[in-house]
Amino acid sequence: MTARPANAHQARLLRLLRDGGPNSRAQLGDQIDLSRSKLAVEIDRLLETGLVAADGLAASRGGRRSHNIRLAPGLRLLGVDIGATSVDVAVTNAELEILGHLNQPMDVREGPVAVFEQVLDMAAKLRASGVAEGFDGAGIGVPGPVRFPEGVPVAPPIMPGWDGFPVREALSQELGCPVMVDNDVNLMAMGEQHAGVARSVKDFLCVKIGTGIGCGIVVGGEVYRGTTGSAGDIGHIQAEPDGRPCACGNHGCLEAYFGGAALARDAEAAARDGRSAELAARLEEMGSLAATDVAAAASAGDATALDLIREGGTRTGQVIAGLVSFFNPGLVVIGGGVTGLGHTLLAAIRTQVYRQSLPLATGNLPIVLGELGPAAGVTGAARLISDHLFSPA
Repeated sequence: MTARPANAHQARLLRLLRDGGPNSRAQLGDQIDLSRSKLAVEIDRLLETGLVAADGLAASRGGRRSHNIRLAPGLRLLGVDIGATSVDVAVTNAELEILGHLNQPMDVREGPVAVFEQVLDMAAKLRASGVAEGFDGAGIGVPGPVRFPEGVPVAPPIMPGWDGFPVREALSQELGCPVMVDNDVNLMAMGEQHAGVARSVKDFLCVKIGTGIGCGIVVGGEVYRGTTGSAGDIGHIQAEPDGRPCACGNHGCLEAYFGGAALARDAEAAARDGRSAELAARLEEMGSLAATDVAAAASAGDATALDLIREGGTRTGQVIAGLVSFFNPGLVVIGGGVTGLGHTLLAAIRTQVYRQSLPLATGNLPIVLGELGPAAGVTGAARLISDHLFSPA
């Protein structure tokens, strides 16, 4: 893709077509503040660039029927969601519909060179499957703070070797297309906003509980990143004064007590201490435990596993309650790998938030699980790069 919108009106039209799908000129005119003649000029210019295409006759509204307009059907975006222990790579069209999606285990601690070799291999497999000949742009999510304008991770606690690595520049050279980089939880929030549970909400929080814990903050329909890009790093809010050491170097952080890594550690301790026969059996069989083992043990009625989930949910709920009192969102979305713990976790979070926050903030506040699962991150990544591509050059 070489063309970019020439002005804000063209950018607005492209985003309307991305979010709403093919539409008639008349319907687009209902949503944008342009005269009919000016709207026709801008659409014709977009048609000339190849960014949009005619798409059959629109339904009659009286008079001569017009053609529907849609985003160019050949546009292809790459969405990459790098987690602590796995990576998702997907190809979407310009409307962010997923055309191909791969997931593979991966340890982010292996460093950027090894991780991006795997990402590029997965992207090549998707191209070979026929869903894309090439990519018009790529969005990348990483599990740590990102200096957004430069696309560079900054001192990420669980990503040794990534500090200052030029992710955007390196991948743009390898892929031959524009690249944008953001924190993974911001992309999850954007994915749920585009196609998930937050479609109709302008102000919401999206809490990702995976190996660690982060929060995407959406204000007025836009992700709020803060002055330097570190907004929403709630896993390192202190949950216990002078508590456990955390990977960030501080003590008592929420992430030191909950999230996939902390939960696995506590489950193994419970198994070795004889507090859970179910977890002990799984530990003996597997050699180590993960959050999925705790979820399975809880489903089997294991009291210790249920207690671990409730304790983690309560601590997380305490932090979210503070955010709710401060921000007064219209929705709280809970996502990430640890949401496999299901409604036991959700109930503990809800109980704490509703108990601790003011009634005015929680009286009509849904706290729900995300709808998209692993697709949220890659959808959000594609949304990120499309926001860039559909902005005036």
